[in-house]
Amino acid sequence: MKVMKSLVLGSTAIFAGAGAQAADLPVKAKPIEYVKVCSLYGAGFYYIPGTDTCIKLGGYLRADTVVGTSADFDAASAGVAGARNRLSNYFTTQTRQDLQIDTRTATEYGVVRTFAELAFTWRSGTYSGAGTTGVNGATAYTTSAASQVAGGTLNIFYAFIQFGGFTFGKAESQFRTPWAEYPANSFELPGSAGWDPVNQISYTTDFGQGITASFSAQDQVANYQTNIWNVSGATAAGNAIGLYGANDIGGSRAPDLVARVRVDQAWGLFQASFAAHDNHAAYYGATELTGHPDDKWGWAGQLALSIKNLPTGAGDTINLTGVYTNGASRYNFHDYVGTAFAMYGSSNVAGTYQSLGVAGVSDSVFVTGAGQELTTTYGFNGGYTHNWDPYWNTSIFGAWAAVRYNNTAKGYICGAFVANLALSSGLGGCNPDFNYAVVGTRTGWTPVKNLTFSAELAYMMLDQKYASGSTVTLPLQAGIAKPAATYELKDQNSLVLLLRAQRNF
Repeated sequence: MKVMKSLVLGSTAIFAGAGAQAADLPVKAKPIEYVKVCSLYGAGFYYIPGTDTCIKLGGYLRADTVVGTSADFDAASAGVAGARNRLSNYFTTQTRQDLQIDTRTATEYGVVRTFAELAFTWRSGTYSGAGTTGVNGATAYTTSAASQVAGGTLNIFYAFIQFGGFTFGKAESQFRTPWAEYPANSFELPGSAGWDPVNQISYTTDFGQGITASFSAQDQVANYQTNIWNVSGATAAGNAIGLYGANDIGGSRAPDLVARVRVDQAWGLFQASFAAHDNHAAYYGATELTGHPDDKWGWAGQLALSIKNLPTGAGDTINLTGVYTNGASRYNFHDYVGTAFAMYGSSNVAGTYQSLGVAGVSDSVFVTGAGQELTTTYGFNGGYTHNWDPYWNTSIFGAWAAVRYNNTAKGYICGAFVANLALSSGLGGCNPDFNYAVVGTRTGWTPVKNLTFSAELAYMMLDQKYASGSTVTLPLQAGIAKPAATYELKDQNSLVLLLRAQRNF
């Protein structure tokens, strides 16, 4: 028994020792998946570890100061900015952090791409309201979450999927050009459909050698409708700020239908675009029993040309856009440009308090019992950029746009305008047509790659068509501290300076 006990204990000790030695041996670690460069889609892409999807991150941080307006990158053309008094900002600031996320995956059916661009924005507030005591300035100065100390806004600029030639989601309109309203500038110019992306389903076919054709159904609600004025609902307060009726837009019934042909080659770019836009009004009155005007389709056409690498210098460019619309005014006066203008200035006419330039943009107008009268607009914008050297460049830019109402629409608007605001020269002096123009220049300095400091000066002109010497009697404009008085109807202008620092990554 003693012998057997010794054998058992000895065997146990041997196995225990062997187990301890095995436990002491190093265990092989799992292989680490390092981030690998993806060279399939250009610089900046990396494989997402563990997948065959490539991702690229980018964006910018921007700080702006705009002098001479209460708006962002726009003229002092309406509201407290247009009032140009103690309620107006002498300067407005904005700071933005932009993030871009681009993914690509190669499949047996082609590349699947997703793209999103998100921006966190904070900007200065503006005065709004007359206060509960009747004393101007009694309300809070900051007027939105975008200008709260702990606030700001999240902007979702892009969010789309591309696959097999199709685009689904929020992407650039197939109508717009690559530069949109920015041919050589940051100030907002008319004469194009505008930069702002839009929800859509589109298809693009590539014929090779830079020639493509695109077809799209895009959301009209957010970006591509202005006003459908029921002039029977016009008020003195509305007419005084360029709103020539009650905005009587009904629910959406059809997307905007867009077609585009583009040639994009080493020498530059040529593009032709077309859009069809449904104008769907609500009711003549407060209920369904009052009836409504029939829908009326409008349209817009655009031609654009870009010339690259001009003889004046490496990288020099010229961008030009021309557009014509009928019942689709947002394709000219895009969604970052106002549709109602009221600009105040000085006057030398005896018996007047000040001068006023007033104007408004619509897709159509009507009165109770009648059909829609479509509004016509046309315009252009252009810019030339010259590179002095790798660090400095200067551009000049300009735009001109016109709004024209037919005789029937003018009769509706002028009847309400004269009745409500006592135009001194009567119907004979009333003409709601107007022109809107901008000229400017920008100089940028890039001391190191992807860091640019720039200064941009823009001069905006509102050319209203009311008869020379006409005056109008306005009611109290409490929100902008303008008294009930007689004003001269007169052309106006606005000078704006934009200072910017931007770091791209």
